[in-house]
Amino acid sequence: MKQYIQNFKKFQPLLEELVARDIKIKYRRSVLGVLWTLLNPLLMMTVLSVVFSNLFKFDVENFPLFLLSGQVIFNFFSESTTNAMGAIIGNASLIRKIYVPKYLFVISRIFSSFINLMASFTALILVMVATRAELHWTVILVPIPLVLLVIFSMGIGLILSAITVKFRDIMYLYSVFTTVLMYLTPIIYPMSILPAWLTPIVKLNPITNILLMFRDVMMYNTIFDVKSIVIAVIEAGLALVIGLRVFYKAQDEFILNI
Repeated sequence: MKQYIQNFKKFQPLLEELVARDIKIKYRRSVLGVLWTLLNPLLMMTVLSVVFSNLFKFDVENFPLFLLSGQVIFNFFSESTTNAMGAIIGNASLIRKIYVPKYLFVISRIFSSFINLMASFTALILVMVATRAELHWTVILVPIPLVLLVIFSMGIGLILSAITVKFRDIMYLYSVFTTVLMYLTPIIYPMSILPAWLTPIVKLNPITNILLMFRDVMMYNTIFDVKSIVIAVIEAGLALVIGLRVFYKAQDEFILNI
Protein backbone atom coordinates (compact mmCIF):
# COMPACT_ATOMS: atom_id res chain seq x y z
CA MET A 1 0.00 0.00 0.00
CA LYS A 2 2.86 2.38 0.84
CA GLN A 3 4.35 1.85 -2.62
CA TYR A 4 1.02 2.66 -4.26
CA ILE A 5 0.80 5.94 -2.32
CA GLN A 6 4.38 6.93 -3.20
CA ASN A 7 3.82 6.21 -6.91
CA PHE A 8 0.55 8.10 -6.75
CA LYS A 9 2.32 11.22 -5.49
CA LYS A 10 5.19 10.85 -7.96
CA PHE A 11 2.93 10.45 -10.99
CA GLN A 12 0.21 12.88 -9.91
CA PRO A 13 0.83 15.26 -12.86
CA LEU A 14 0.41 12.34 -15.25
CA LEU A 15 -2.82 11.34 -13.52
CA GLU A 16 -4.16 14.87 -13.98
CA GLU A 17 -3.28 14.74 -17.68
CA LEU A 18 -5.00 11.37 -18.07
CA VAL A 19 -8.18 12.67 -16.40
CA ALA A 20 -8.18 15.77 -18.62
CA ARG A 21 -7.64 13.59 -21.69
CA ASP A 22 -10.54 11.30 -20.77
CA ILE A 23 -12.88 14.28 -20.40
CA LYS A 24 -11.75 15.81 -23.71
CA ILE A 25 -12.13 12.52 -25.60
CA LYS A 26 -15.62 11.96 -24.23
CA TYR A 27 -16.91 15.35 -25.41
CA ARG A 28 -14.81 15.76 -28.56
CA ARG A 29 -16.79 17.40 -31.37
CA SER A 30 -19.80 17.80 -29.08
CA VAL A 31 -21.54 21.17 -29.51
CA LEU A 32 -22.57 21.45 -25.86
CA GLY A 33 -19.48 19.66 -24.55
CA VAL A 34 -19.25 19.22 -20.80
CA LEU A 35 -22.70 20.80 -20.42
CA TRP A 36 -24.10 17.39 -21.35
CA THR A 37 -22.98 16.08 -17.95
CA LEU A 38 -25.55 18.46 -16.48
CA LEU A 39 -28.28 18.10 -19.09
CA ASN A 40 -28.18 14.31 -19.45
CA PRO A 41 -29.38 13.43 -15.91
CA LEU A 42 -32.03 16.17 -16.09
CA LEU A 43 -33.39 14.88 -19.41
CA MET A 44 -33.37 11.27 -18.22
CA MET A 45 -35.09 12.28 -14.97
CA THR A 46 -37.81 14.08 -16.92
CA VAL A 47 -38.50 11.11 -19.19
CA LEU A 48 -38.42 8.51 -16.43
CA SER A 49 -40.52 10.65 -14.09
CA VAL A 50 -43.26 11.00 -16.71
CA VAL A 51 -43.21 7.29 -17.54
CA PHE A 52 -43.00 5.78 -14.06
CA SER A 53 -45.21 8.30 -12.26
CA ASN A 54 -48.00 7.37 -14.68
CA LEU A 55 -47.40 3.64 -14.88
CA PHE A 56 -46.89 3.13 -11.15
CA LYS A 57 -48.50 5.02 -8.33
CA PHE A 58 -45.59 5.17 -5.90
CA ASP A 59 -46.30 6.90 -2.64
CA VAL A 60 -43.12 8.97 -2.90
CA GLU A 61 -42.99 12.66 -2.16
CA ASN A 62 -41.19 14.61 -4.89
CA PHE A 63 -40.68 11.62 -7.17
CA PRO A 64 -38.42 13.49 -9.67
CA LEU A 65 -35.97 14.24 -6.84
CA PHE A 66 -36.23 10.67 -5.56
CA LEU A 67 -35.50 9.35 -9.05
CA LEU A 68 -32.62 11.71 -9.80
CA SER A 69 -30.88 10.94 -6.50
CA GLY A 70 -30.91 7.27 -7.49
CA GLN A 71 -29.58 8.06 -10.94
CA VAL A 72 -26.73 10.15 -9.54
CA ILE A 73 -25.46 7.26 -7.43
CA PHE A 74 -26.01 4.35 -9.78
CA ASN A 75 -24.92 6.11 -12.96
CA PHE A 76 -21.59 6.97 -11.40
CA PHE A 77 -20.97 3.37 -10.37
CA SER A 78 -22.00 2.03 -13.77
CA GLU A 79 -20.06 4.62 -15.78
CA SER A 80 -16.88 4.55 -13.68
CA THR A 81 -16.58 0.76 -13.54
CA THR A 82 -17.43 0.35 -17.22
CA ASN A 83 -14.79 2.93 -18.21
CA ALA A 84 -12.24 1.45 -15.79
CA MET A 85 -12.78 -1.98 -17.33
CA GLY A 86 -11.12 -0.90 -20.58
CA ALA A 87 -8.47 1.32 -19.00
CA ILE A 88 -5.52 -1.04 -19.56
CA ILE A 89 -6.56 -2.16 -23.04
CA GLY A 90 -7.25 1.41 -24.10
CA ASN A 91 -3.76 2.53 -23.09
CA ALA A 92 -1.89 -0.48 -24.47
CA SER A 93 0.34 1.58 -26.77
CA LEU A 94 1.57 3.75 -23.89
CA ILE A 95 2.06 0.78 -21.56
CA ARG A 96 4.25 -0.96 -24.15
CA LYS A 97 6.55 2.05 -24.54
CA ILE A 98 7.30 3.37 -21.05
CA TYR A 99 6.96 2.40 -17.42
CA VAL A 100 3.91 3.90 -15.77
CA PRO A 101 2.12 2.50 -12.71
CA LYS A 102 -0.69 0.76 -14.51
CA TYR A 103 -3.31 1.34 -11.85
CA LEU A 104 -3.12 5.08 -12.68
CA PHE A 105 -5.04 4.40 -15.88
CA VAL A 106 -7.86 2.84 -13.87
CA ILE A 107 -7.88 5.64 -11.30
CA SER A 108 -7.99 8.27 -14.05
CA ARG A 109 -11.20 6.70 -15.39
CA ILE A 110 -12.73 6.75 -11.90
CA PHE A 111 -11.73 10.39 -11.36
CA SER A 112 -13.05 11.53 -14.74
CA SER A 113 -16.35 9.86 -13.90
CA PHE A 114 -16.27 11.64 -10.54
CA ILE A 115 -16.23 14.97 -12.39
CA ASN A 116 -19.41 13.86 -14.14
CA LEU A 117 -20.81 12.88 -10.75
CA MET A 118 -20.26 16.42 -9.49
CA ALA A 119 -22.13 17.77 -12.52
CA SER A 120 -25.00 15.35 -11.83
CA PHE A 121 -25.00 16.44 -8.20
CA THR A 122 -25.32 20.04 -9.40
CA ALA A 123 -28.32 18.95 -11.47
CA LEU A 124 -29.80 17.41 -8.32
CA ILE A 125 -29.42 20.70 -6.44
CA LEU A 126 -31.10 22.54 -9.33
CA VAL A 127 -34.04 20.14 -9.20
CA MET A 128 -34.33 20.69 -5.44
CA VAL A 129 -34.49 24.44 -6.03
CA ALA A 130 -36.97 24.08 -8.92
CA THR A 131 -39.29 21.83 -6.91
CA ARG A 132 -38.86 23.98 -3.78
CA ALA A 133 -37.55 21.03 -1.81
CA GLU A 134 -36.01 21.97 1.51
CA LEU A 135 -32.23 21.77 1.61
CA HIS A 136 -31.50 20.39 5.07
CA TRP A 137 -28.37 20.89 7.14
CA THR A 138 -27.66 17.16 6.82
CA VAL A 139 -26.45 17.83 3.26
CA ILE A 140 -23.03 18.55 4.77
CA LEU A 141 -22.76 14.77 5.33
CA VAL A 142 -23.16 14.00 1.61
CA PRO A 143 -19.37 13.55 1.09
CA ILE A 144 -19.45 10.43 3.29
CA PRO A 145 -21.60 8.23 1.00
CA LEU A 146 -20.00 9.76 -2.09
CA VAL A 147 -16.45 8.99 -0.93
CA LEU A 148 -17.47 5.44 0.01
CA LEU A 149 -19.06 5.07 -3.43
CA VAL A 150 -15.85 6.22 -5.14
CA ILE A 151 -13.72 3.81 -3.09
CA PHE A 152 -16.07 0.90 -3.77
CA SER A 153 -16.18 1.71 -7.50
CA MET A 154 -12.38 1.97 -7.60
CA GLY A 155 -12.03 -1.49 -6.10
CA ILE A 156 -14.49 -3.01 -8.57
CA GLY A 157 -12.85 -1.10 -11.42
CA LEU A 158 -9.42 -2.52 -10.56
CA ILE A 159 -10.80 -6.05 -10.54
CA LEU A 160 -12.63 -5.60 -13.84
CA SER A 161 -9.70 -3.96 -15.62
CA ALA A 162 -7.36 -6.79 -14.60
CA ILE A 163 -9.77 -9.54 -15.67
CA THR A 164 -10.74 -7.86 -18.94
CA VAL A 165 -7.15 -7.82 -20.21
CA LYS A 166 -7.26 -11.61 -20.41
CA PHE A 167 -10.97 -12.22 -20.90
CA ARG A 168 -12.42 -9.61 -23.27
CA ASP A 169 -15.90 -11.15 -23.10
CA ILE A 170 -16.29 -9.52 -19.69
CA MET A 171 -16.86 -6.20 -21.47
CA TYR A 172 -20.05 -7.55 -23.05
CA LEU A 173 -21.26 -9.51 -20.04
CA TYR A 174 -20.84 -6.55 -17.71
CA SER A 175 -23.46 -4.47 -19.51
CA VAL A 176 -25.97 -7.25 -18.81
CA PHE A 177 -24.85 -7.38 -15.18
CA THR A 178 -25.29 -3.63 -14.68
CA THR A 179 -28.78 -3.80 -16.17
CA VAL A 180 -29.77 -6.48 -13.67
CA LEU A 181 -28.06 -4.56 -10.87
CA MET A 182 -30.00 -1.42 -11.78
CA TYR A 183 -33.30 -3.19 -11.13
CA LEU A 184 -31.92 -4.56 -7.86
CA THR A 185 -31.17 -1.01 -6.73
CA PRO A 186 -34.05 1.16 -5.44
CA ILE A 187 -33.65 3.86 -8.05
CA ILE A 188 -37.19 4.04 -9.41
CA TYR A 189 -39.04 2.40 -6.54
CA PRO A 190 -39.10 2.74 -2.74
CA MET A 191 -38.00 -0.19 -0.59
CA SER A 192 -41.44 -0.26 1.03
CA ILE A 193 -43.15 -1.73 -2.05
CA LEU A 194 -40.87 -4.76 -2.30
CA PRO A 195 -42.21 -8.18 -1.32
CA ALA A 196 -40.68 -9.75 1.77
CA TRP A 197 -38.63 -12.30 -0.19
CA LEU A 198 -37.04 -9.63 -2.45
CA THR A 199 -36.11 -7.06 0.21
CA PRO A 200 -33.07 -9.01 1.59
CA ILE A 201 -31.76 -9.52 -1.95
CA VAL A 202 -31.93 -5.80 -2.74
CA LYS A 203 -30.28 -5.00 0.59
CA LEU A 204 -27.37 -7.31 -0.28
CA ASN A 205 -26.54 -4.95 -3.14
CA PRO A 206 -23.78 -2.63 -1.79
CA ILE A 207 -25.08 0.25 -3.93
CA THR A 208 -28.43 0.08 -2.13
CA ASN A 209 -26.93 0.92 1.25
CA ILE A 210 -24.93 3.85 -0.14
CA LEU A 211 -27.96 5.15 -2.04
CA LEU A 212 -30.17 5.02 1.06
CA MET A 213 -27.49 6.88 3.04
CA PHE A 214 -27.33 9.50 0.30
CA ARG A 215 -31.11 9.98 0.23
CA ASP A 216 -31.28 10.20 4.02
CA VAL A 217 -29.04 13.25 4.18
CA MET A 218 -30.18 14.86 0.90
CA MET A 219 -33.94 14.41 1.08
CA TYR A 220 -35.11 13.29 4.49
CA ASN A 221 -33.06 15.34 6.95
CA THR A 222 -31.97 12.08 8.57
CA ILE A 223 -28.51 11.05 9.70
CA PHE A 224 -27.71 7.51 8.61
CA ASP A 225 -27.28 5.04 11.45
CA VAL A 226 -23.97 3.60 12.60
CA LYS A 227 -24.80 0.17 11.18
CA SER A 228 -25.24 1.55 7.67
CA ILE A 229 -21.95 3.42 7.64
CA VAL A 230 -20.02 0.50 9.17
CA ILE A 231 -21.38 -1.85 6.50
CA ALA A 232 -20.56 0.66 3.74
CA VAL A 233 -17.01 1.19 5.06
CA ILE A 234 -16.41 -2.58 5.24
CA GLU A 235 -17.77 -3.18 1.73
CA ALA A 236 -15.81 -0.30 0.22
CA GLY A 237 -12.63 -1.26 2.06
CA LEU A 238 -12.89 -4.91 1.05
CA ALA A 239 -13.57 -3.99 -2.57
CA LEU A 240 -10.49 -1.74 -2.68
CA VAL A 241 -8.18 -4.23 -0.94
CA ILE A 242 -9.31 -7.12 -3.12
CA GLY A 243 -9.11 -4.91 -6.21
CA LEU A 244 -5.53 -3.85 -5.45
CA ARG A 245 -4.56 -7.45 -4.72
CA VAL A 246 -6.07 -8.84 -7.92
CA PHE A 247 -4.60 -6.02 -10.00
CA TYR A 248 -1.14 -6.37 -8.45
CA LYS A 249 -1.01 -10.12 -9.12
CA ALA A 250 -2.23 -9.76 -12.72
CA GLN A 251 -0.34 -6.65 -13.90
CA ASP A 252 2.92 -8.44 -14.79
CA GLU A 253 1.08 -10.40 -17.46
CA PHE A 254 -0.71 -7.40 -19.00
CA ILE A 255 2.03 -6.85 -21.57
CA LEU A 256 1.49 -10.41 -22.85
CA ASN A 257 -2.22 -9.91 -23.49
CA ILE A 258 -2.64 -6.33 -24.72
